[in-house]
Amino acid sequence: MENLLCSPISDLLQRSCARHDHLCPRQVLGVRIGLAGLSVLGLTAPVDKGSALVISETDGCFADGLEVASGATIGHRTLRVNDLGKIAATFVDVRTGRAVRFAPAVDARQRAWQYASHEPRHYFAQLQAYQEMPDDELLCFRDVLLDPSLDALLSRPALRVICSICGEDVINGRHLIVDALPVCGTCAGQGYYHLPDHSPLSTRDLE
Repeated sequence: MENLLCSPISDLLQRSCARHDHLCPRQVLGVRIGLAGLSVLGLTAPVDKGSALVISETDGCFADGLEVASGATIGHRTLRVNDLGKIAATFVDVRTGRAVRFAPAVDARQRAWQYASHEPRHYFAQLQAYQEMPDDELLCFRDVLLDPSLDALLSRPALRVICSICGEDVINGRHLIVDALPVCGTCAGQGYYHLPDHSPLSTRDLE
């Protein structure tokens, strides 16, 4: 692996690799898109809440590459994951509202052979080529309009309400208003789980 980490982005790749004990093409794409996003929007790493929001369209290795290149993190509320199963990310300049979406060029996998013709294994050809390919061959990007809006995505971090149905806290303005009452997303039918018909009683139920 060491001979693959010889590009100008080698330090970032080493940092991403350290999270997985291996380096893969998706990590390289995450780093490359992270750097391209900073460049196109004129941002400096590490980004902060006052400068940028990064939205990744998948999790895993790609997101780690984005993190080490941009400095965006979930903990600092500068990185969001909207899992669409795509190796793509949108960089948003929160000062201007401009949003630019980056993704690999549709023929990037095939172009990889031009930069690693000596490598018969496609995986390793991509691993090497993605470090070397110029941005205009590796990536495509375009301005996009956010939906929901930037204001809605950023939300209100100081806001906390109580769901009128389940009684749990809802932070960051993520509640909905139903019949003039605050309701969490789960109780409003927008959650990712539901309780089984015969679920165990909670501690609160036993009181």
